This record gives sequence, structure tokens and C-alpha cells, in this order.
Amino acid sequence: MADATQPQGNHAHPPPPDPSTPAEEYVFPEYRLKRVMDDAEKTPLLLVACGSFSPITFLHLRMFEMAADYVKLSTDFEIVGGYLSPVSDAYRKAGLASAEHRVSMCQRAVDASDWLMVDTWEPMHKEYQPTAIVLDHFDYEINAIRNGIDTGNGSRKPVQVVLLAGADLVHTMSTPGVWSEKDLDHILGQYGTFIVERSGTDIDEALAALQPWKKNIHVIQQLIQNDVSSTKIRLFLRRDMSVRYLIPDPVIGYIYENNLYMDDGTTQPGADKGKAKEESTAAN
Repeated sequence: MADATQPQGNHAHPPPPDPSTPAEEYVFPEYRLKRVMDDAEKTPLLLVACGSFSPITFLHLRMFEMAADYVKLSTDFEIVGGYLSPVSDAYRKAGLASAEHRVSMCQRAVDASDWLMVDTWEPMHKEYQPTAIVLDHFDYEINAIRNGIDTGNGSRKPVQVVLLAGADLVHTMSTPGVWSEKDLDHILGQYGTFIVERSGTDIDEALAALQPWKKNIHVIQQLIQNDVSSTKIRLFLRRDMSVRYLIPDPVIGYIYENNLYMDDGTTQPGADKGKAKEESTAAN
């Protein structure tokens, strides 16, 4: 079994970013967060997936399950929780439904899970929040506010926050000019990432350009190929085609109840910006 890699960045917990919405309106979800570790010798791990989720698909959910299997079989980590963090409306990406709708769909999608949660801190913001800042937020909530996790032997351990994403993310990270060196070092050096393989993406080539952080990048093989994407789901809906068994039934019901994605009306005005340079989902 491989050893869990400890990121080599600065472990001081940053102060929470100043939210653009009143702090009293936000409550950090912790109802499915593990309270006590099963094995005090392991490193506690928190998985965070940032993205549009417009709409959320089974592949987004499967990423967490694939990561859980990888952690159990190939590392010395122990998962203590998993979060979906939908982008705010400031993302302004084509096909982006409102944050209110995307949060509602994500919440319906995780209803059947016993460990996944939806965090509303990022979508509550009026301004775009970089991925590095979103990870800082989780680190602050888990390790600064809650002092990590109970190990079960009378002590507490800091939780390692990690970005969970698809292979297309590591490809953008290896492309010159897309990400700043500072942001890469902050995300990959301090937090690290779990990357789920995706057909059509050359992982080895991408990793070659990210050698300084290679030990903090965990690649998860997708044993059953799934290339469903939010983009394809929106196309199916516009064509009045069935999306059953591609996305969760409660999400399908919500989409039809609210008449989402039936035309191009979900597109936000303005040009794509912000996370157009750092998309971190398995599928757009």
C-alpha cells in the first residue's frame, strides 16, 4: 500500500476570504462529516469538487466513489467527507443555470449518499472565487474552526483538503499561460489533487509539466468508462431527448419542473471568464 503524501506547502491556515454576502446567511454543512477516525494512524482526507454542475451528472458523483475506492486500496488516507462546491453566477459560462438551481440540483443528487454534501459558500458570492480560495475556505472551516478531526485516541489531527477533478483539469494546469505558477503551487503544493482519468486526455504528458508537484497528484483509473458530460445533457434536453439513467431522477424532475436547459435561456450574459481558465470538474 502506498504511503499518503503530505503536501509540502505552507500549512498555516489562511484567514477566511471576505464573503460578498452576509456571513450570517452561510452555514457550513457538516451533517455527514465524520466525527471520529476509524484508524488514528491514517491521514484524514477531505475531497472537494469545484465546478459548474449545470446540471450535475452521475459521473460527477462517481468521481467521489472512484476516489473512495482508490483511497481505501492504494493510500494511507482516510476519507472524512466529500463536498460539491458549485461556482457562482459570476462564472458566466454558456449553459450555466442560476446558482440557486444548480445548488438545488446538487442537493437532490446527494440525497441518497451517506457522505457527500453541497457547500453553498462559493455560489453565495457575487464575485468569482478562484479554486485556491475555495480550498482555503474548506481548510479554514475544517482545521481552523473545527480543529481537524478526533483521532479516537484523545488527540486531534488536521484534515488534508484535496481537490477532486477530472483529467481535463490537469491538462489545463500543464498548459502554459492558463494557470499562474502561484496558483498552481498553492493548489498542488498545499492541498494536492485527485484526478480521475478521462478518455482522450494524455495524463502522462500533462504530468510531465507538473513535476514539482507530482507526489501530490493522485491519478485514479476509470475502470468503467463514462464520458457523460453536462454539455451533452443540455444538448439532449434542447432536442427533447431522454436523459434518464444519465443523471439522477430527482435532478431530472427538478429540471422539468423549472424548465431548465430547454433552450439557450440558461446562458448568463457576458463573456466567459474566471474559471474558464481553471475548470475543475470531470465534465463541463
